[in-house]
Amino acid sequence: MLQAVEFQAFVKNGMIEVPREYRKRLSQRVRVIVLAEEDRIAQSATLIDDLLLNPIKIEGFTPLTRDEAHARD
Repeated sequence: MLQAVEFQAFVKNGMIEVPREYRKRLSQRVRVIVLAEEDRIAQSATLIDDLLLNPIKIEGFTPLTRDEAHARD
């Protein structure tokens, strides 16, 4: 008989750590099904593309003018 246990975890070096409260129940052979959350950045061609589509808004921020961006001190 199979028992279902659900928890969220991060994959670190290809391993998923079983939370402490489930370790005794899951000490034998288990069947694993992994449902990965979508990675928004992986869907974009690059991080820059993602930022252009979803700019970070910072209150009071004023972008540099073209002249300021190219000025040499």
